Amino acid sequence: MRKTFAAVSVAVMALSATACSSDGSGGADGAAHVDFGYIADFNGASLLAVAVADAQGLWKKHGIDVKTSVFTNGPLQIQALGTGDLDFGYIGPGAMWLPATGKAKVVAMNTLGNADRVIAQAGTTSMAALKGKTIGVPEGTSGDMILTLALRKAGMTKDDVKIVPMDASTIVSAFTSKQIDAAGFWYPAVGTIKKTVPDLVELARNEDFADTVSFPTAFVAGNDVVTKDRAKAEKVVAVLRDAIQYRSDHLDETIAATAKMLKQPPEQVKADAANSKVLSLSELDGYTKDGTIDKWLKGMNDYFTGAGKLTGAVDPKTYYTGDLFTGAAK
Repeated sequence: MRKTFAAVSVAVMALSATACSSDGSGGADGAAHVDFGYIADFNGASLLAVAVADAQGLWKKHGIDVKTSVFTNGPLQIQALGTGDLDFGYIGPGAMWLPATGKAKVVAMNTLGNADRVIAQAGTTSMAALKGKTIGVPEGTSGDMILTLALRKAGMTKDDVKIVPMDASTIVSAFTSKQIDAAGFWYPAVGTIKKTVPDLVELARNEDFADTVSFPTAFVAGNDVVTKDRAKAEKVVAVLRDAIQYRSDHLDETIAATAKMLKQPPEQVKADAANSKVLSLSELDGYTKDGTIDKWLKGMNDYFTGAGKLTGAVDPKTYYTGDLFTGAAK
């Protein structure tokens, strides 16, 4: 079963990395071209939805011709940044260890997430009840992170369960068909599963660990983009800053724009947005300057070190370009 799931996962991941769509914005003579990745949920798409909205026209305003590509997770986008297939992308907290290892730069913080869950089939009463059971998880993602934290809290490790690496869409089908007993996953996909398995059990969520670790989502750029094409990086960050301000001031309109972009019902996107804390531009500027974001990232680095993703402490200033973010203010 493990080999079958792995093969399906690889196939789905390959497809997700090549599924692209142009938003049709920009295109003016002399505009800088940007390939931008995203995930099709509120956290991953809302700023892009604002940027491409006709009423905003933020890409054109800042001289950017953008092409967007949808991905199923953050690690795939980090990989695409490394190969030059993307210039910018979006990651959840579970992939934050990749910039920390030098594979990308974090150019803008986005939201604080509370969408991650450990879900299990009906009748499962605790994490301890999963001992020896089969758990699907997209490796290196926030689903992996919430699962690891929940196991640790229960005095367990991944060696106590049967881990099956899966792509997000594979988890949906595997859980609904009861081929797996549990999953480290996230909303809105958990909501999709609930339509078929309404009695599933949520065993853990982000807020269970709020005292020890934060779960920031972020936008990332390829290392070469930041170091060799600073002007383009500044323009893109300026777009993100404008979109962040608009989103915090006009959340309902942003939800509507995101629903239109993702071709999803507005009520579904609204429910998804409720699983995140939207941060204003002034908050992000303040958190950058007062060290709050560094504190978030150091807390995450402690987790990633314990999880074996990092070998030791990493200074957030080596991969979070806070000066670029605040410097793009107009």
